[in-house]
Amino acid sequence: MAEEGDTVEIDGGIMEGGGQILRICTALSCLLGKRIHIGSIRAGRSTPGLRPQHLSGLETVRDLCAGQLENAAIGSTDITFTPGKLKGGALTADTKTAGSVCLLLQVSLPCALYAESPSELVLKGGTNAEMAPQIDYTTMVFKPIAEHFSFKLDCDIRRRGYYPRGGGEILVRVSPIRGLSPINLTDRGTITKIYGRAFVAGVLPYKVVKDMISAAVRCIRKELRDLYVNIQGVQEPSEKAVGNGSGIIIVAETSTGCLFAGSALGKRGVTADRVGAEAADILLRNLRHGGCVDEYLQDQLIIFMALADGVSLLRTGPVTLHTQTAIHFAETLTKARFNVKKCEDSDSDSYIIECRGIGLQNKNM
Repeated sequence: MAEEGDTVEIDGGIMEGGGQILRICTALSCLLGKRIHIGSIRAGRSTPGLRPQHLSGLETVRDLCAGQLENAAIGSTDITFTPGKLKGGALTADTKTAGSVCLLLQVSLPCALYAESPSELVLKGGTNAEMAPQIDYTTMVFKPIAEHFSFKLDCDIRRRGYYPRGGGEILVRVSPIRGLSPINLTDRGTITKIYGRAFVAGVLPYKVVKDMISAAVRCIRKELRDLYVNIQGVQEPSEKAVGNGSGIIIVAETSTGCLFAGSALGKRGVTADRVGAEAADILLRNLRHGGCVDEYLQDQLIIFMALADGVSLLRTGPVTLHTQTAIHFAETLTKARFNVKKCEDSDSDSYIIECRGIGLQNKNM
């Protein structure tokens, strides 16, 4: 356990000021054996303090390492976390809401990589939720790129759950590693294919899928005329999905293996055409900046860059506030050093994030 006198004080209200600060600081606390106190949690949000998915994430990390969590309850604006020894094993985390399973994965994955034994995590909540990556983004974009750090992530979607009911479930299997390799994602290559998935679940008609796809394809064709766009339409079977939902994700892949995505979820009062066009617009926006990752992947890679052994280089578009926040707290808690500079070699709005990682080794290996 970390010593009482060595508590690292974290201001949870600065910069992005949301759940991301909780996730990155708790994961690093667990990995580095540093006791942390986080205050002003989500202070600027309309409902400040811990929401169910934040509490579930904290409890998952606590259980992975037999740590201690003080003052953790819904609405709590400050918590203290004392990490123990990282064991791994079989755990279930349930937000009991439509809170995102992908955010539960974000906080627990780095910890599971450095555990003593393999981890089997059953994560329950929303699989396709607003204000969080869709599970399809996690499996189609995050997983293949994150695996460049030399680990394997096995993610099985058992059931999908949508707002407001949740009820989705994924099974994640992670084996421990000795350490992470640095990455070099600086060569964009050329776009070679565009593919995706559009779905409806529950009582929604399949016509919604067709409308999302055709609007998305029309939108993409205006800018990328020569590429075949292959978006699969899916009617989710009732035993595989809880509640009513619709959405679309479109992925662009390049000759060097870079992946970019745009996604959108159906909402009351928004036409299927608009949902499809919104996803296409997000994708196209992320293809214009000349970086090697989209705006949603940037910040998710920071913690792994900080832990890796050596220098990682990542070419991005404009650096988001989420990414700046992740860098700030990674530097606060680890000895990793980041340097962000604008690319001089292009007319595009792209940047290189360079990180000298701490080369954290798994003491159990």
